[in-house]
Amino acid sequence: MKVGIDLGINATNEAARLDLEELLSTRLLVQGNSGSGKSHLLRRLLEQSAPHVQQAVIDPEGDFVTLAEAFGHVVVDAERSPAELARIADRIRRHRASVVLTLEGLDAEDQMRAASAFLNGLFDADRDHWYPMLVAVDEAQLFAPAIAGEVSDEARKLSLGAMTNLMCRGRKRGLAGIIATQRLAKLAKNVAAEASNFLMGRTFLDIDMARAADLLGMERRQAEAFRDLVPGQFVALGPALYRRPTSVRIGTVSTRGRSGRPELLPLPETSRETLEDLIFAPATGEEIALRPAPPPRAPKLGTAELLAQVASTRPAIEPEAPAEETPRLSREEIEAALDEIFAEILSDPEAAFRPVPVIYQDFAFHCRLRRLGEVAQDMPAFRRRLALARAGIGADAGDEAWTGVIAAAEDLPEEMQGVFLMVARAARAGEPCPADEALAQAYGSRSPSRGRWLLSYMADRGLIVCETDFRGRRAVVVAATGWRTEPAGGRTDGRGGERRAARAARVGEALRRSS
Repeated sequence: MKVGIDLGINATNEAARLDLEELLSTRLLVQGNSGSGKSHLLRRLLEQSAPHVQQAVIDPEGDFVTLAEAFGHVVVDAERSPAELARIADRIRRHRASVVLTLEGLDAEDQMRAASAFLNGLFDADRDHWYPMLVAVDEAQLFAPAIAGEVSDEARKLSLGAMTNLMCRGRKRGLAGIIATQRLAKLAKNVAAEASNFLMGRTFLDIDMARAADLLGMERRQAEAFRDLVPGQFVALGPALYRRPTSVRIGTVSTRGRSGRPELLPLPETSRETLEDLIFAPATGEEIALRPAPPPRAPKLGTAELLAQVASTRPAIEPEAPAEETPRLSREEIEAALDEIFAEILSDPEAAFRPVPVIYQDFAFHCRLRRLGEVAQDMPAFRRRLALARAGIGADAGDEAWTGVIAAAEDLPEEMQGVFLMVARAARAGEPCPADEALAQAYGSRSPSRGRWLLSYMADRGLIVCETDFRGRRAVVVAATGWRTEPAGGRTDGRGGERRAARAARVGEALRRSS
C-alpha cells in the first residue's frame, strides 16, 4: 500500500512527501543543532503516519507524551525493571499498540539501560509478530555515543548494541529506525551509516557540516549552506524522499511538546528598591508552613495495568489459536531448561573468552527458541547464573551449604566469582584442585600465570587457604566452609619424571640380576 506522508513544502512550493512504505525498508537520520526543529519534524512525521503504521517513540525528555491523547499512544514509564520493559515491548508488538517510552526523571545511565531493554524486547519478539513499526529515537547520541563518556562501559555497550540491532538488523523484523541527533560527530558511525534517508538541519560546527555533506553526496564547499538554514528547514535526500538534495520546510503540527521554543516576555516595571524588598524580605510563618508542592505527576501504572492497556488499545489482527499457546512450565522445568541452555552455551571452547553482553544475546536467543522469553533474566541475574554455570554448579546452588560460599563470592569482582565457585565446587566434591589453565580460562584468559594470580588474590583476602605438600602438589581450603580439594599438580621443573624413570630402570636391573 503506497502512503505519502506530507512533511510540508519544498523549494518550489510543492508538497514535500515521504514514501512511508519505502521508509520502512530504508530508515531515516535527522540531524540539526539545538533549536533547528528536529523534534518538530519528528512530531510532524509521527502525526501524519499515526493512522497508517504502528509507532514506538524513545523519548528522553517526555516531550512526546502529548501524542497519547490525540492519537491513542500508550505512555510507558521507564521506571521499571529491564525484564518488565522487555515483557511490555513484546506485548506491544503482539497487540500492535503505538507507544511512547518516556525516560524523564532517569539519569543518563539508567536511560541507556531502559532504552536497551525496551529495544531488545521489540527486536526479540516472536516471528509471528514482526509487523511493520516505526521506532523513533530522539537525542540518539545519548543511546549510541561515538566515544565512552561518564556512564559505565556495560551500560554503553548494552545501549549501543540495541541501537545497532535496530538500525542494522531491524528491517527484517519490521522495525524501521528513525533517529534524531544534535551532532553527527557524537553519534556512533555504524549506527548513522545504516540510514539511507537524511534530513539535515541547521549546523554550525565544521566537522558536523563536513560529515553531513559527505552523507548527502555534496561537495565540501557546499557544506557552508547548512549554516544558512532557518529553524524548521531541512535538506532532504534518500529513496523515500528525493534523489537529489532538496530543501524542505516542515509544516505545522496539531500537538505540542511540554518544552516549547522559548519566547521573550516583557520585564515587570518594578523599581530596584521594590524588587529588593520583595526578594530579601524575611519569610512569613505561612510561607514556611505552606511550601509550594511540586507539580503533580500522572499516576504510574503498574505493569499488569499497563499490559492490559496495551492489549486493549489495538486488537491483534489474527486471534491466537489455543493450540499454539506456549504451555506453562513448572519452576523445576524452567530451571532444568535454563541449566541446559547454559550448558549448551558454555560447551563452546571460545565461550570463556567472549564478552558477557555477547553471551547474554546468545542466551536470549536460546530462550526464544525454547519459548522461555517470559523468564529471560536481567543482566545482574544473568551474570550470577553464568558464574554458577561456569563453575559447574546447577541445582546444588539452592543447597544451604552453598549460602555462605555464594555470599563470600559476592565480595569479589564479578569476573572472579566464577573462578572462586569453581574451586569451591571441586573442594566440596573432594576433587583435585583445578589446574592453572582451567582457572585462567574460567576468568577469560589464556595465560596459566593468571590462574596462579587469582588464587593468590583470593588467598590474600581470606577467602581460601592454599597449601602445598612436599611433592609440590597444591590443595585449596575454602575458608567459609572448610571444604578442601585433593592435592593436584606437582613439581613442574621436569626432573621428577627423569628421577622416576631412573628409579624404574634400577629396579628392573636388580630384578634381572636376582633371577
